[in-house]
Amino acid sequence: MALTAPADPADLVSTAQPGPPPVHRRSRNPITWVREHIVGIFAFLAFVYLLLPNAVVVLFSFNNPTGRFNYQWASFSTHAWTNVCEPAGLCSSLVLSLQVGVLATVGATVLGTMMAFAMSRHRFRGRAPTNLLIFLPMATPEVVMGSSLLTLFVNIGIPLGFWTILIAHIMFCLSFVVVTVKARMASLDPRLEQAAADLYANETQAFWRITFPLVAPGIAAAALLAFSLSFDDFIITNFNASPSSITFPMYVWGSATRGTPVQINVVGTLMFLIAILAVGISQFVSWRRSRRA
Repeated sequence: MALTAPADPADLVSTAQPGPPPVHRRSRNPITWVREHIVGIFAFLAFVYLLLPNAVVVLFSFNNPTGRFNYQWASFSTHAWTNVCEPAGLCSSLVLSLQVGVLATVGATVLGTMMAFAMSRHRFRGRAPTNLLIFLPMATPEVVMGSSLLTLFVNIGIPLGFWTILIAHIMFCLSFVVVTVKARMASLDPRLEQAAADLYANETQAFWRITFPLVAPGIAAAALLAFSLSFDDFIITNFNASPSSITFPMYVWGSATRGTPVQINVVGTLMFLIAILAVGISQFVSWRRSRRA
């Protein structure tokens, strides 16, 4: 048997098949990254745009202005936080706004919820015109609505004051409550109530155990919306208030001509924090319920 000489390593290298080219990690293109995250970027910019005035309010609540107006930063101070009721009339106007806001929210929420149930679940004569009339207070300018209510109260002979403000606030908050609750009820499945009836539940039991818990988030949202609209309303309130019934928005408008105390920013910051706390609690409750489910 003949022996063959070993192959030359150089020949083996020359006859070997070329392997795949090395993989190089492609550099990230900034334009591609922006296109992939364009929705998130615009959402972030929108939140910054919405929350920037609130950030300014919080910042200037710790300001110590040198003059009457709190428009320029001077120095850091907590004097306004420890003396909230120092400006005359601020706390009394705040209390009046809270009283009107709470009562208007309760009245508008109760009446608006009953109207939403009636308009969503029942057929009656004049249902279509009623749906149209619900939107009129939302579409009417507040100047027109405030002057019209003033004319009504003067012709009836009702003295202007707390009760005229309350009636006006319930009237223009009612439409928002009806629309919000109706939108929630439109998403409900009517077969749930039919299933409850098949399980021998009467109408009262089906309402309180099935329908109301499902509509409750919409009712809560409508109540929060009504309170916010009532608390910061100025135009309609200014038409229907007496000189002795000054709400917090009217106090802010009046103080803007002679000097804006820092305590106004303190009240605005507190209301903003309370709103964030309420939203956080609702989100936490929803999260707990989803985990239990």
